[in-house]
Amino acid sequence: MSTRIGQGFDAHAFSEDPDRPLVLGGVHVEAARGLAGHSDADVVAHALADALLGAAGLGDLGQHFPDTDPTWSGADSIGLLVEVVGRVAAAGFRPLNADCTVVAEAPRLSRHLAGMAQRLSEALGAPVSVKATSTDGLGAIGRAEGIAALAVVLVSSTSDDRR
Repeated sequence: MSTRIGQGFDAHAFSEDPDRPLVLGGVHVEAARGLAGHSDADVVAHALADALLGAAGLGDLGQHFPDTDPTWSGADSIGLLVEVVGRVAAAGFRPLNADCTVVAEAPRLSRHLAGMAQRLSEALGAPVSVKATSTDGLGAIGRAEGIAALAVVLVSSTSDDRR
């Protein structure tokens, strides 16, 4: 079996809009500041989409869904992730599994992780694990200025499936 690994990273600052919802891994985190961004600013879905695109050699999320294109304004990032899965499949790859880490000082995310893993697994069509950590006060994320996410994904070549 031919496999490839991709990694992704995304970070967004908190929005100044008090009505903007926080969406992470497709889950609305209630009573938390939303993130600034062109789409819904779901850093977890964005990092996973970037990891998939990288594994398939298809560039990055900004190339496929530029923030200069009004089409993607306010877009649901789970929908973007599903679109990326389709593009990766068209390139001859299928996801096997993924692992995501959310880096945030606030809010506490432990009770939302299972929901994120479920939503992302459904979008990916493969198991996704999600965990959260903090920077213990280091850097901009540590000063609670935003949230970041990292993702790694393993894909296999669909041509191997035909052997």
